Amino acid sequence: MSGSWPLARRSQALAQRGAIFTRIRMFFQEKGYLEVETPFRIPAPAPEAQIDAIPSDGWFLQTSPELCMKRLLAAGYPRIFQICRCWRAGERGSRHLSEFTMLEWYRAEADYRDLMDETEEMVRAAAGIDSITYRGEKIDLSLPWERVTVRDAFLRHTDTTAEAALAAGTFDEVMVEAIEPRLGIGRPTFIYDYPASCSALARLNAEDPSVAERFELYLGGLEIANAFSELIDPIEQRARFVAEAAQRASDGKQGYPMPEKFLAALADMPEAAGIALGLDRLVMVLLDAGSIDDVVAFTTEEL
Repeated sequence: MSGSWPLARRSQALAQRGAIFTRIRMFFQEKGYLEVETPFRIPAPAPEAQIDAIPSDGWFLQTSPELCMKRLLAAGYPRIFQICRCWRAGERGSRHLSEFTMLEWYRAEADYRDLMDETEEMVRAAAGIDSITYRGEKIDLSLPWERVTVRDAFLRHTDTTAEAALAAGTFDEVMVEAIEPRLGIGRPTFIYDYPASCSALARLNAEDPSVAERFELYLGGLEIANAFSELIDPIEQRARFVAEAAQRASDGKQGYPMPEKFLAALADMPEAAGIALGLDRLVMVLLDAGSIDDVVAFTTEEL
């Protein structure tokens, strides 16, 4: 076992991790969610420009269970959750693993604001306490949590605007360097209403279609979750996938087949919201670990 913690502390962390997972499962069971399992190896991941799948014998290891879980929503399962392994190429560091554990849940007849409320409840249930310390800073988990739009975050923390950063091609850079380290300090932060162009599978806001109904959750400057009101228009979703695929091709990245069965299922999908939450990162913050390596049984290098 590697990481910054000694063996005994890492062993304790694995026991604490198991307890956190148990509390999460109890939370969803009490909320009436069905725990599901979907295949890890799939023929076609969502063709998102910034997420790279790992090939597996002509198919791909899932980067997220999202497409299969939405097909279950379309088949009539209104509240579902899953704790599973996901893989993304080229992701490794003190906060990243190329193979990691994801929690995703989907809820019919809900939107992203409903999921903000539910995420607050879930994280508090997972922690089991009202405050934690991460990197020497106390994070108060009691309500209310901070909610700030992307536009306001740019105005608060930078000398530019979200629109100007998008036009200059520096949006992601400004987010990572100037904004993200300031989110979730003292109390958790939801940053929401992302630019429409940054949200390939999210529904646009009816009152302001320049933004999507998407949020991310930050704890101690670390992104923990990404969520949105689901886009359920198959024609618009196909057009967005085509645009993402074109961007992948322009960037010299591997192309993926179009996920036709998912697109076909969208016609039967109800209004819904869904969220992907990185469990290794959540455990890392809750246990005040210095590295993601400290809260997993094995890293890639140990194999």
